[in-house]
Formats: sequence, C-alpha cells, structure tokens
Amino acid sequence: MVNFVQSFYFRGHLCISTELLDMNLYEFIKSNSFKGFPLEVVRRFTKQMLNSLLLLKSKKVIHCDLKPENILLTHPMHSEIKVIDFGSSCFENERVYTYIQSRFYRSPEVILGMTYGMPIDMWSLGCILAELLTGVPIFPGENEQEQLACIMEVFGPPEKHLIEKSTRRKLFFDSLGKPRLTVSSKGRRRRPSSKTLTQVLKCEDEVFLDFLGRCLRWDPDRRLRPDEAVRHEFITGKKSTAAPTTRTRTDSPVKRTNTVSSTSVGVNTNRPLPEPPATSFKNGTAVRSSPVKNNPPIVSRRVSTVGSTGIGSGSGTGSKRTSTGAIIGATAGSGLPRVTTRSVSKEMASAGASAAMSRR
Repeated sequence: MVNFVQSFYFRGHLCISTELLDMNLYEFIKSNSFKGFPLEVVRRFTKQMLNSLLLLKSKKVIHCDLKPENILLTHPMHSEIKVIDFGSSCFENERVYTYIQSRFYRSPEVILGMTYGMPIDMWSLGCILAELLTGVPIFPGENEQEQLACIMEVFGPPEKHLIEKSTRRKLFFDSLGKPRLTVSSKGRRRRPSSKTLTQVLKCEDEVFLDFLGRCLRWDPDRRLRPDEAVRHEFITGKKSTAAPTTRTRTDSPVKRTNTVSSTSVGVNTNRPLPEPPATSFKNGTAVRSSPVKNNPPIVSRRVSTVGSTGIGSGSGTGSKRTSTGAIIGATAGSGLPRVTTRSVSKEMASAGASAAMSRR
C-alpha cells in the first residue's frame, strides 16, 4: 500500500501527502508497446497485489477502483509495486456508492445492480492480470451494455439466480432472461460463449487459466478469495494437496456453455472533513491555525475515471481509455494548484520494462 506522510489544509482543501512513486502499470504496459509481459512478470505483480488485498480483507475494506492506473511502480527499474487511490474505498458494512469501479474492471454484480462486497476487487484483479499478459483490456466495453456483452462473450450468460437478484436486469436481459442484442459503435455484435479464455489471452498455460478463471467467476460467492489465491499453484508453483472439488462444465476457465432503477449517484453526507491539523504551512513556514468551525458536510459524486457513459461518467474528471487501452482525454482543473506528475521518458520506461522482464 502507498504510505501516508502528512495532511494539511490549503485554500479550504484537505491535502494528503504520500510517498513519491513512479509510473503506473498502464504506463508500464504502454512503455512495452502494449505487447504484454511474460507470465513470470505477471506472477511477480500478482503476489504483491494479493498481499494488498489480504490486508484490505483483514480490515474489511473494499478498494472499489483497482485498475492499472492505480498500481504504481516504486522505481522504473524495479518490479516492486504499491496500490494507491483509496478515494472510492469503503468498509464492507458501510457501502456508500452504487456506481463504482472503472468500466473495464467493473464486476458483474456492480453492473447488474446487485449487492457487492470484497469480491469485486478480485474481479478487478483478474482483469488487470489479463491486461498485463496481453497488453490490452480483456473486456473493453464501450458502455455498460457492451461491457456485460464482452464478459458473456467469454463466459456465457450469468446463471438465472444471479439475473433474478439484479436490480438492473431489464437493461441487459429480456423478459425470458436472454441477453439483449448489443451492437458497438463499429457495428460489432458479441455473441455469448463465442470465445474461450485461451483464445482471448492467446495463452495455453493451464495453471494461469485456472487461476484467472476463478478470479472471473460470475458468482461473487464462488469467486477466488485472496487467502485462497495465495495458495494457488500459479502463485506457489506447487500443486495443491487439497482434495479436488467437483466442478461443473460452467466452472471451466477455458470453456463455458450457455446458461441461461437506474443507478444512483453516491452521496456521502455523513462524513464531514476532519478538523484541520493544528499545524499548517504558509510559504514553506509552519504556522498554527485555528480549527475551522461549522464545516458543511461533503456531497461526493462518485465518477468513473475511465470514460463511462450515463450517470457518474467521467466527463471532465479523468482520462478516458479507448477499447484498445489508449488514453484519449485529459483531466480538467479542480480548483487546486495544478501539479504535473513526473514525465517518464520513453527510453527509461522501456528500460524499466526490460529490467522487470529479466529480473528474477
């Protein structure tokens, strides 16, 4: 996890200072020309992300926005990573928003309007691992309808009991529970169960396919948990000695057979800003400040930072990613002084990618 350093107030804004990190995993993938990385590099990153999820699980915290942009390298020549951006996170028993997660990494239960919990982060993890391997998002939906169609294209439609729990099922399924036809802006129609995970990833490593398939299960109750994931053969390199579980054909990560309210903007009015610290900074000098009285409650709007459409879309609030993963937009001003991040030279980024692939 990213390390907190200090907090202070500036022009009415609560500012949080953290340790300085390097490029994020999206930039890392881009530096390798979106070609993806060997399984050994993917495994190294996976172990670290699972450690983060284990810590979150122990605290009953849901990150709610895991994606390559929120995982940063500590140094361009090393493979150590840290998870950042807990602006959307919440305790599992204090869920605030119904519109969460960036679209490419959004779990089915969030799209369908079901009750969600910590398994949504495991879904995002699976999407990130697939992208690290191939260089492009595994489910590059243009909108939520196509996003679900992308998932069904590989894993088939969700089971009936999951559709029945969905508060938004009419957007995606007809009265018989069959998927509605979705056509992309390029005229592409995605047919359920028309692809296998092996075909999409161009990977035949059965251990990795099994691990990823368990992360990307429709049913969150049957999805791999962080404590189970760290014991998987993909992570340990050793076959599990546990008794094999009975799996139906729909459990296969490689092949699936066909099975057959509008979202609200999250409002958080119960968490006012904390009292300003006694010490703040003015022109580089520490000064004592008096507490701010009668702070109004914050009304937070949850927005997606990856070009979502509809309520909570990230217009003007973040960069947009195309279906190929490229960034096509820029962030708008927030009222705070603009701080530019450190630019990463193409040569340094490429060298970092090569170093990570060769390091053991």
